[in-house]
Amino acid sequence: MLHILIVDDQPYLCKLFQHELLEDNCHIIGTGNTESIKRYLEDSMPDIVLLEISLHGFEGWDVLHYIKMKYPDLPVLIVTSYDNYPDDPRAYEADGYLLKDFMHLKVLKEKITNILALREKPKVPYPRIEGKAMLPLYKNNLQSAIT
Repeated sequence: MLHILIVDDQPYLCKLFQHELLEDNCHIIGTGNTESIKRYLEDSMPDIVLLEISLHGFEGWDVLHYIKMKYPDLPVLIVTSYDNYPDDPRAYEADGYLLKDFMHLKVLKEKITNILALREKPKVPYPRIEGKAMLPLYKNNLQSAIT
């Protein structure tokens, strides 16, 4: 069973994701406050986090940074209504970016599947800055990058 944490301050969106993704045997928790995010991460580690960056009451970027600092291998997919964030340098901490406005749930499912599949591939060491890999390379892609 796939465990998904949805961080969004719009409850109807959490319900929509729950309704659509439950068909795929997923356990989904939706939240919109920082304390429940931290509690859920400590108590029951999800397989992936779907994160809205534009949240009321706290900064989604802070949540992304917290997750990646404390749980660096936990995939985070930014799912937002705003198309001006992909070029933001902070977005590079995330494992993917998807717009809600143009989103079809089939595309969301495919994106989640692809992110989780990449997580299973063994990573190749790459130069580090401040103890964090600049860009993860995967063994399957390394040969094609060299040739």
